[in-house]
Amino acid sequence: MKLLITIGTVRQNRTTPKLAKWVENYARTLKDVEVEVVDLKDYPMPFFDEPASPRYNPDRKLNPTVKKWLDKVAWADAYIMVTPEYNHSIPGVLKNALDYIDWQADRKPSTMASHGTVGGARASMHLKEILSESRTVPIQNHVAFHGMENIDEDGNLSEEIKAQSYGPQLSLEATLGELKWFSDALSAARSMNPR
Repeated sequence: MKLLITIGTVRQNRTTPKLAKWVENYARTLKDVEVEVVDLKDYPMPFFDEPASPRYNPDRKLNPTVKKWLDKVAWADAYIMVTPEYNHSIPGVLKNALDYIDWQADRKPSTMASHGTVGGARASMHLKEILSESRTVPIQNHVAFHGMENIDEDGNLSEEIKAQSYGPQLSLEATLGELKWFSDALSAARSMNPR
């Protein structure tokens, strides 16, 4: 599985990269998983303003940064969006990046690791709807992380959080296990019935 982890915020003093590092650290321990992390801060895309939906515009003229982003999306077999919750939803920069997708994520599984008030649950709810329209297959499992003070810059959980029987580590393991299962199944299905 080629896993694309996307850091979905660019604001100053953000804590989301710590959460992405934790996800990345665990993902790199999994067998047959190749990981790439994309930080949208490194992909300053203009606001989406194309004259038609990307899926129905055969004459798209892509900004070079947008093309670079879409090439990363096309590369991956599965996605995990790491996002904070802003105003009960996702950051605008993440929504903008997803608006550019046409067929790059078609029939590939996706999920999210969110943080914020109530673990970013409302952001996750909105993101699942958006990802389904991006033609991904959002899985049921996701990670809702509470207490960003319990994770350091290198993605290490505090001892207190690690000791929780049903804490975030178990949630992450279950989520990535399910994502891998769906990735393997959908990859096989796509190879038998390509578009």
